[in-house]
Amino acid sequence: MKMQLHISPSLRHVTVLPGKGVREFIKVKVGSRRLSYRMVFYSLLFFTFLLRFVFVLTAVDTIDGQTRCSSIGCLRKKLGPRKNLQSTVPEVIYQILEDSSSKYDITEGSEVDIPETLEDFVSSLKGNNRPDAKTFAIKLKSMVTLLEQRTRKAKIQEYLYRHVASSSIPKQLHCLALRLATEHATNAAARRQIPSPELVPALVDNSYFHFVLASDNILAASVVATSLVYNSLRPETVVVHIITDRKTYSPMQAWFSLHPLTPAVIEVKALHHFDWFAKGKVPVLEAMEKDQMARAQFRGGSSAIVANKTEKPYVIAAKLQAMSPKYNSLMNHVRIYLPEMFPSLNKVVFLDDDLVVQTDLSPLWDIDMNGKVNGAVETCRGGDKFVMSKRLKNYLNFSHPLISNNFDANECAWAYGMNIFDLEAWRNTNISHNYHYWLEENLKSDLSLWQLGTLPPGLIAFHGYVHIIDPFWHMLGLGYQENTSIPDAQKAAVIHFNGRAKPWLDIAFPELRALWSKYVNFSDKFIKSCNIRAS
Repeated sequence: MKMQLHISPSLRHVTVLPGKGVREFIKVKVGSRRLSYRMVFYSLLFFTFLLRFVFVLTAVDTIDGQTRCSSIGCLRKKLGPRKNLQSTVPEVIYQILEDSSSKYDITEGSEVDIPETLEDFVSSLKGNNRPDAKTFAIKLKSMVTLLEQRTRKAKIQEYLYRHVASSSIPKQLHCLALRLATEHATNAAARRQIPSPELVPALVDNSYFHFVLASDNILAASVVATSLVYNSLRPETVVVHIITDRKTYSPMQAWFSLHPLTPAVIEVKALHHFDWFAKGKVPVLEAMEKDQMARAQFRGGSSAIVANKTEKPYVIAAKLQAMSPKYNSLMNHVRIYLPEMFPSLNKVVFLDDDLVVQTDLSPLWDIDMNGKVNGAVETCRGGDKFVMSKRLKNYLNFSHPLISNNFDANECAWAYGMNIFDLEAWRNTNISHNYHYWLEENLKSDLSLWQLGTLPPGLIAFHGYVHIIDPFWHMLGLGYQENTSIPDAQKAAVIHFNGRAKPWLDIAFPELRALWSKYVNFSDKFIKSCNIRAS
């Protein structure tokens, strides 16, 4: 029923009339005190706001699905004291999603009924047969679990393919070694003594800048040596000592005999040419043999690693990388014997074969090592969080008491690849002995102290003997990811393709590979005959 509100001009009477015009009315007498128009205005404004507030609360209740309560009841509920509000999501959904038992696991053959996309999932909820909360949660959990399983399988498959690609020798490199071995056997120029007799004294002369490179990859060694000499301001003072294994010695010598880097001095030497190696007891060789036996027995090969259903993909990737032949290669352990291999030298710079030198490195000899043995770039600080965020806990197993009792997990790690070694200071330490000791301890612990590579035992053996150098000298990670900008890489003294994506492999990152391939002469007859191309 409509009502009419009349206020007398004197504000002494307020009359409420029926909407039908009947003369019955209700008179409300107002006190003799005069009321101002302003008071009436604010009163009406307040009542208007109150009515809007009631309307909003009623609308909210309607949206919440509470349409059966009266407006007064809903108002009382909203304005009354509030208790703990329950979630609008049914509790059964939380229970099913948090259930870690195998009750809701995907069984064989049930994948057909599970939606594979969000669109399929939404479509399954439409129509007259809408599921209850429990069925909804089970279907949602099954879909997410299935997608997780497929994503994990795809990631592991990718890691396996990369492992195979990075572990095998490309046929082009195999061809190059065979061609050069044939050349060494048939061409006297390929067997020429290097260095020439008049340059032999430079091999032990400490006034030269001595660089050591250990590699069984001819093309990679060529790029390192070429880039080093090309960017040197005084190449006539550079001596490059290339160490290789027995099978690679002939083709390596043939390459550098036919491709001299004059005026630099190049020496090619195989491990069996060192008397101490051929006659003496080499602890690393014994450790490597035991390590290979242990890996074969306990790791079960790459098939067993990939078949693991519980470990995270990145853990499986690390284990696959540990299976790489590189980590079982003696070339990777050679640096620990530098004082014995070069007894006449005081200081050397050791270079890995997967890097490129982009500037003159002679200033490295001017760095004051403060009595330390190893000059290296630390890897826990830098703009690249993927590469430059490594601490000891990233390499060593701190759940093992032998590690946790001797080292700090948050201590900054440093990098192998481009290192200044003060051999004179090294000979006054027990670094090599510690290296062998920890290799043995790792074998005794079923390879549980660390997972892969020669860096973890190096981090331990050189602990306390490392001098941190400017990161300008060594840029890492070009074999892990392609987020490195070309301008930043071009500014670094040395760029390191550590990781699986080596620049001589098909899986290399194309833009970064160009920084390496610029030092390969693709018009060379050996390179062309083996179909080695820039991309």
